Amino acid sequence: MSEAPILSSCSPELIGPGRLILVVGPSGAGKDTLLGLARSACPEDVDIVFPRRVVTREASASEDNGQLGPDEFRQALARGDFAMHWEAHGHLYGLPRAIDDDIRANRSVVVNASRTVIEAAQRTYANVTVIAITAPPEVLAERLKMRARSSDGEVEQRLSRMVDTTAPDVTILNVGRPEDHARRLVRAIRGE
Repeated sequence: MSEAPILSSCSPELIGPGRLILVVGPSGAGKDTLLGLARSACPEDVDIVFPRRVVTREASASEDNGQLGPDEFRQALARGDFAMHWEAHGHLYGLPRAIDDDIRANRSVVVNASRTVIEAAQRTYANVTVIAITAPPEVLAERLKMRARSSDGEVEQRLSRMVDTTAPDVTILNVGRPEDHARRLVRAIRGE
C-alpha cells in the first residue's frame, strides 16, 4: 500500500450535512491526549462522535484504537469496512464506514487522521474542519522519546516527515497544560 490516502466513497455527491473534523499533526504533538480530554468533556453530546480508528499496531495506553494485523486489515478493507484508510510510518490506519452514517445524520465526527487525507476528505465530505495540533520540534522529540513505543520506528524519521497540506481551520500549539488546549479543541469541535 502507498502512503496516499484512500476514501472509499463511490457517491458523486458530497457526504453531509454533518461535519468531519480531522485532527492532524506531527507525531508527538499530543493529538491522542487532547482527543481523550475532549471526549471526556462531551459525554452527553450525542451529536459529537469520536469513532475508534483501526491500526495495524498495538494500541498504547494513550490511544483508543482498534487493532488488526496487516492481513486482517486488508480483509476488512476488501469487505468495505473503512470509509477512509491510509498508510503512514509503516502501519495501516482505517476509519470505520459508520462515520458516513453519522455525518449523514448531521453529527460531528472527530477523528485523529493523517495530514495526507485532508484533500481527499474535502472531495468526499461536504463539511470538513481541519484542526492542527502541533508543538516545537524539541518538544516533539522529547515526547516521542518518552513514549518509547517500539512500533514507532526511528524518532528522527518521524520528526523529519514533511506533509504538504492545506492550511488548517484551527491550530493548537500544545505546550503547557493539556487541559487548557483540550478546552480550545472542544470549542473548535462545537464550532464556537
